[in-house]
Amino acid sequence: MQTEKITQFGAASKNERLNWTTTLVMVLFHVGAIAALFMFSWKALAISIFLYWATVGLGISLGYHRLHTHRSFKIPKLLEYFFAVCGASTLEGGPIFWVATHRIHHQKSDQEGDPHSPHDGAWWAHVGWILLGEAKHSNTKLMSKYAPDLAKDKFYVWLNNYHWVPVLALAAVLYAMGGISYVLWGVCLRIVVGLHATWLVNSATHMWGSRRFETRDDSRNNWWVALLTFGEGWHNNHHAHPTSARHGLAWYELDISWISLKIMKFLGIAKSIHVANTQGDIEIRKAA
Repeated sequence: MQTEKITQFGAASKNERLNWTTTLVMVLFHVGAIAALFMFSWKALAISIFLYWATVGLGISLGYHRLHTHRSFKIPKLLEYFFAVCGASTLEGGPIFWVATHRIHHQKSDQEGDPHSPHDGAWWAHVGWILLGEAKHSNTKLMSKYAPDLAKDKFYVWLNNYHWVPVLALAAVLYAMGGISYVLWGVCLRIVVGLHATWLVNSATHMWGSRRFETRDDSRNNWWVALLTFGEGWHNNHHAHPTSARHGLAWYELDISWISLKIMKFLGIAKSIHVANTQGDIEIRKAA
């Protein structure tokens, strides 16, 4: 008998049919990523690496995750918007969709209702939950129930509805700069690597790694996922202290996003930074 995974988004079954629109887009981007390898140039590689940092590092790790979802620090509103545009440029959906999904993940982590738990299979946690069933990326009304703070802001509502615009705009700029090779490297390859890196946080860091804290889920600290995601791989630390802007809590746990945030604090850009007190392991203190 086929069983159905019920989430707060509605019914989502691992045996449900593919969402062909989402699947086709994913296939095309993967084909483009492979094609990029046959059009190599050092300039294209450098642009791709810079954009990977800007979109995954600033957009997802610092922006969508630590700022928009957990409100771990404060920055000027225009910079907050810029981080959100960077996040949308990863093809991971708009800010309201991303934040809502992650907040539900924390509420139901590795329990019934978690959108992407390895308890439903490693493939499901990694990408199956994206490819199967009805896409919720543009269902701003539904996702706003889980991100009402962002839904009050007209810019975030617009960006959630048109989350694909930054990708198209970036592709046009890159094409004007260097032709199709810049597009393949700076958009297709960069997005594909970024998607799998982020998906590894959903899958790998709930299956492989060490556990410093006895959380109610299966979250783990995974050093190689942390390297790919600017510090997001210290996932057990994060689930133990979800509002902490610092994920790498030990000196040897490299957290590039935390280093970036300290630089922003030094420059007077970032304030009200929440940091886990590693001595008490439970308390959260505020750094001015």
